[in-house]
Amino acid sequence: MKTKILSFIILCSVCSSCGVMFGGSKFSGSIIAKDHPDAQIYVNGNNIGRGAAIGLYPRNQPLTVELRQEGCANKTETFNNTFRAGNFILSLISWGLVGILIDIGTGASYKPDHLHNPSVEQMSVKNFTFNVAYPDCN
Repeated sequence: MKTKILSFIILCSVCSSCGVMFGGSKFSGSIIAKDHPDAQIYVNGNNIGRGAAIGLYPRNQPLTVELRQEGCANKTETFNNTFRAGNFILSLISWGLVGILIDIGTGASYKPDHLHNPSVEQMSVKNFTFNVAYPDCN
């Protein structure tokens, strides 16, 4: 029994880390064009829907959202990511250098910066909501 537990721990330390296990390399983002249900939503240049849309996005890249609506100027907003310090500490303690390298390599060490941007809400470790205001469009 002890060898099975030890083998499992060694396998996990080689194949995973805290960031990958508890957050993954992507997050689910709900993009909402606040008060504009007809606005086209583009994320990183790709049209993903109208008014509100959900998609999977890499954690290690900023999210650029553009709203377009006929008769209005386009609105672009970039949502930056931030380093997951708690995740880094847990990976260091639990998995050591291997865990840190996996987290950084997969992008699991990052998350949208919801603490410094009130337009971003963290719903869970893997789910975020981005409320994009479109004040120049009536």
